[in-house]
Amino acid sequence: MNAAPAKRTYSRLPVWVVEDHHEVVPYIYRAIASRHIPLSGIKMVHLDSHPDMLIPVNMPACTVFDKEALFSELSIENWIMPMVFAGHVSHIAWLHPYWAQQIKEGEHNMHVGRDKSTTTIRVTSTDDYFLSDALYVPAHQLEDSKSLHLRVIQVDPVDTSHSSQGQNDCISAKKPKTDSNGEVNKEQEHQPKANAFTCSFQPPDGSSTSGHSAKAQKGSSASFVSSLLSFIEQNDAYILDIDLDFFSCKNPFKDLYTQEEYSVLQELYSFKRPKEGADEEELLDCVERRTRQLEDLEAAFADLLEDDSQNTIDRWAANPGMGSLAKLVSSLKNRNESPDYEMVHQAGLTCDYSELPHHISSEEEIQQLLLAVQLVLEALPKPTIVTISRSSLDEYCPAEQVNSIQNNMLSILEMLFGSLDVHKEYESAPEESTPQIPST
Repeated sequence: MNAAPAKRTYSRLPVWVVEDHHEVVPYIYRAIASRHIPLSGIKMVHLDSHPDMLIPVNMPACTVFDKEALFSELSIENWIMPMVFAGHVSHIAWLHPYWAQQIKEGEHNMHVGRDKSTTTIRVTSTDDYFLSDALYVPAHQLEDSKSLHLRVIQVDPVDTSHSSQGQNDCISAKKPKTDSNGEVNKEQEHQPKANAFTCSFQPPDGSSTSGHSAKAQKGSSASFVSSLLSFIEQNDAYILDIDLDFFSCKNPFKDLYTQEEYSVLQELYSFKRPKEGADEEELLDCVERRTRQLEDLEAAFADLLEDDSQNTIDRWAANPGMGSLAKLVSSLKNRNESPDYEMVHQAGLTCDYSELPHHISSEEEIQQLLLAVQLVLEALPKPTIVTISRSSLDEYCPAEQVNSIQNNMLSILEMLFGSLDVHKEYESAPEESTPQIPST
């Protein structure tokens, strides 16, 4: 029997920095092909204001086995789950700031597979995040399914206003010694990790805790580090993935539409949850209703793109649940003779069971979140690769803050893990400023 190929190691930690988040996938596949990360069972620590775990709704499941075809189908909201169905990623820890609450906190175990009836990728999770996008199917309806273990963990800012000496102790305790090649000293790599639990923590409500009492606090470094250490073992090869909108996040659609227009979109695209404890039949009914609702709205705005005469508006507004369409179109046309109805539909898709995260952080809060992330990374093993998304051209991360956040994050990575091999891929990518739809 042939032995499994030996895992390879990088001399310096590779950091791939892209603009749009789905652009990290080719670099993950490259690391798989070069045997730096395994073909299957990959673990990912994903810091983001958005889960990014939706699925290209109409993409045939077999597309995941055609690399170039897959890359062309991916977008910022749906790049992770195809890698799960392909059998590569099996464990995800989504670390989110307190303003992003799209998926319930805690552990979620689900299957991701090919829907027998549509041959598209679907999931067994009944969380609103997946139900509202009509992605749920029962397990018996899936073929070639893969298990996904998802852990959702809230990260709160760390209070930096206390003793600077205590803060410096926390920051410097894990600073690595490097050799002449910039590599982390091997002996130090295996020393116990610095204790991140002795610093003070500042949750969003302004109360503070310190020392070991922070262990019980939701969102504190103590509580989520403990959770992560049961998720990632010392010798695991894992991906550290960071969207810079984790630190400060905009909803760019708020700049495109008035509050009244946004309210109408929320009404049109509202998601009716199934009752608590719904059985399989009720869940399938919910998915069928949601599918029809979204298909009708997509068809309506596609029709308006061709002809937004009063006759077309009245015809669609006569449909159940679409009466407010006339009010929306009237408002849009008062501001712009030729509204971008495709963009209106994309904005509507973010208005389902929860609003798209919108929290522009102060400089102080960004620093508090950077320190919180640093404390987490101090306690974790060194990642195999790091992927970073700027998300600034489409304005999910404020353009005036993104460079500072990126530089600070790279400094933290270098301080903790030694010399970095940084690839700023966004510098050679064509600029695109049109907002894409994220996972809400």
